[in-house]
Amino acid sequence: MNVGAPENPLIHPTAVVHASARIDPTAQVGPYAILGEEVVLGPRVTVGAHAVVEFADVGEGCRIHAGAFVGTAPQDLKYRGERTHLVLGPGCVVREAVTLNRGTAATGVTRIGARCLFMAYSHVAHDCLIGNEVILANSVAVAGHCEVGDWCVIGGMVGLHQFVRVGKLAMIGAGAMVPLDIPPYALAWGDRARLSGLNLIGMRRRGLSPEMIKDLKKVYAEVYDSSAPIKEHLARLAKEERTAPVKEFLSFIQASTRGICRPSSKDDSSGNE
Repeated sequence: MNVGAPENPLIHPTAVVHASARIDPTAQVGPYAILGEEVVLGPRVTVGAHAVVEFADVGEGCRIHAGAFVGTAPQDLKYRGERTHLVLGPGCVVREAVTLNRGTAATGVTRIGARCLFMAYSHVAHDCLIGNEVILANSVAVAGHCEVGDWCVIGGMVGLHQFVRVGKLAMIGAGAMVPLDIPPYALAWGDRARLSGLNLIGMRRRGLSPEMIKDLKKVYAEVYDSSAPIKEHLARLAKEERTAPVKEFLSFIQASTRGICRPSSKDDSSGNE
């Protein structure tokens, strides 16, 4: 370990930097931060005071705030010290006391996309796949092997069970406990989480056409129609010509191994209007 780096004024003299760390000349490292083994900091990355980064590739423009832990060892009893990594995409913001753990031997990597926001005290466990522009609010806990699609918003103190998948542009309300997969474009909340329609506001903000949204609403209602099992509805709908978001919605459900979150009995499929 090297303490400080006098030749680089952007690295605070109290920072501790491992000899294997590769730091872009434009990156900044704050007081008492620790950069451990096999760290790569891209251009314009900032690492706040007392943060710990190890076994991580940190993309351009990421901001890691004070006291965050990025790429630290998995909290998994099966982990035996194998050399795994975490990849943090460009433009991510990692707030205070966030923990982003690296992978285990199962996959070797925890992979996070671009421009994500991890609010204070949120946690992403080992071997997860997090998409682009995902928001985890305060104290969200994402267990190992989870997948979270692009543009998802997960409210404060939500817990995702290990191996859960959350589809693109889904939104999960604060405090939800999520043991089953959440389909793309859906809204979910509660303990245990239930669907409450579609994320209509989110879809409009992302530029989905009125025709796409209308098609999704129709298919959502048909998939969860209690007159027949979901498998029968899926088999029938798969034969029909549909818009791209609907195809994604249907294929996500068909690929589920944990099972799919279902609507509450009061759901009117209207979504967040």
